[in-house]
Amino acid sequence: MIRPTVGFIVYGVHKDGLMDPMGQPFIDDALVERSKKALVDRGLNVVAHDVVVATKAEAAAALKRMKDDERIDCVILFSGTWVWAAHLIAAVRDFAMTGRGVLLWTHPGSQGWRPVGGLVMHGALMEVGIPHKFVYGAADDPVELRRIESYCRAAHLKNWLNMSTIGAFGGRGMGQTCGVADPSQWMKMFGVDIDSRDTTELIRTAQAVTASEIAALEPRIKQLFGDLPAKTVVNERSIRLYLAIKKLVEQNGWDFYTIQSFPGLGDDYSASCFAQSMMLEDGVGTSTLGDFNTAMTVLLLTKLSREPVYYGDLQHLDKKSREIKIIGDGACPPSLAGKLGPAGFAEHGIPTEGEAGGLSVQLVCKVGEGVLARLGRVDGQFTMVIARASIFEPPADQLEKRKLECGIPFWPHGFVTAHCDMDVLLENWTNEYACLGYGPELYDDLVDFCKMTGIRAVLP
Repeated sequence: MIRPTVGFIVYGVHKDGLMDPMGQPFIDDALVERSKKALVDRGLNVVAHDVVVATKAEAAAALKRMKDDERIDCVILFSGTWVWAAHLIAAVRDFAMTGRGVLLWTHPGSQGWRPVGGLVMHGALMEVGIPHKFVYGAADDPVELRRIESYCRAAHLKNWLNMSTIGAFGGRGMGQTCGVADPSQWMKMFGVDIDSRDTTELIRTAQAVTASEIAALEPRIKQLFGDLPAKTVVNERSIRLYLAIKKLVEQNGWDFYTIQSFPGLGDDYSASCFAQSMMLEDGVGTSTLGDFNTAMTVLLLTKLSREPVYYGDLQHLDKKSREIKIIGDGACPPSLAGKLGPAGFAEHGIPTEGEAGGLSVQLVCKVGEGVLARLGRVDGQFTMVIARASIFEPPADQLEKRKLECGIPFWPHGFVTAHCDMDVLLENWTNEYACLGYGPELYDDLVDFCKMTGIRAVLP
């Protein structure tokens, strides 16, 4: 779970205790303190500048301090009273050139003339073309604070991605056209480098895993599943593969990764279902089939949510009821199992897509509120479809019937009601995969992330 760090700068020309004609200070210091505390209470680290900014020199010093502090994800410019925009604009522009976020916050109220200071800066930033978010809202208004929080969280993600690396084990899986990546575009858009390895090193590393390493993992497997899988060669290979992926991701310095799974690895050694399930449980952004767009979506949701993320086939949609079934091919973080039963072990079960077989996870996702999302490309341009969703469990006496509908009842199921226009969702969805994140706040976070990075958000 991320905790963004924000710089907090109060600005206004009538400062240092200057009174209005009625004898009241123009800048309400108590209001400023309440506003800073409200940010901390929302989970933000606040680095406050101790000088109210009015002059060009003060603005330059304040923004340089924030620019030089690598912890700062974005700067919040808080309107204390009115200001001469020309005294701030150059310093704000200089900070914004780092790519970090700028947010203008104006607390409502006639006293102090705060809206005047907020609007003149908002207009100045628009005139010059400096990207920013303008929030006009009270420190005790949860809706307005959520707008601030979502922007700061998105800014943190954008900054975290810069100079990160996604790794790829193998190439494109199952002939996917809609998951491939252009390394130059990823570097330009996100600052992300794409690295790759074939799967021979992965297989060698899995084969070299020791019996003691497997034994050390068993208590965690038992905690997550309530039992250990049967001791067979196929099952042991699945466990070895997980430990090998974990080793190589760390060894290569990858921040997230994708894996081809099959053809290749799933035929020659083991299906990747169990390994992917455990890496998701570990909070690592990942995907199968060399699908870079799903990997990015899973990463974003993982960083934003308190829960692990599930990605699987958007296997069936009922347009009238807006029900969607997400059925992954054996991969799902086991802690997402709901009240209908704990996570269990199954098998991959499709010889044409991984002849070597392997462990998979069987469960029904727990009840909750969240989002369905996926990054994609349309004619070379990034889009992201984002929809609010409610995850539900079918009645226990209907569960087996519902699971049999797809013909593969032993794979993980997520039953979801999408709160959107289903025709718009289908028209804009760019892949068979759906990424499911728990937490209603993820919706606003992703929308702000898209705005900050130039992704076209589709909100059906």
